[in-house]
Amino acid sequence: MTAPPSSPDALAPHDFRVVEISREPIELYKILKFEGFAASGGEAKAVVAAGAVRVNGHCETQKRRKIVSGDTIEFNGQKIRITRSSAPDERPASTGGSVARDAQGSTQQ
Repeated sequence: MTAPPSSPDALAPHDFRVVEISREPIELYKILKFEGFAASGGEAKAVVAAGAVRVNGHCETQKRRKIVSGDTIEFNGQKIRITRSSAPDERPASTGGSVARDAQGSTQQ
């Protein structure tokens, strides 16, 4: 009997890039902006509203859709899977901001 995989990379489909977040939930348009799928928050909101983004395989038009660990996002041929980072958050809790962290550990705010 084999134990199920426990690392986030083991659970991600092969064509999805793993992106770690330090807080959840995080709004969809912010992920698109942080990961460079859109040049700005306004552009990210526009592509979501236009129906060009898929979340968990379904067309998503809610710009502020709450994204959590395990969700997948697809846009313009790019695919990412969201995981929760195990590292402590680098921002004080009182700021209310979210920090996205990619699998290589770089952060974007």
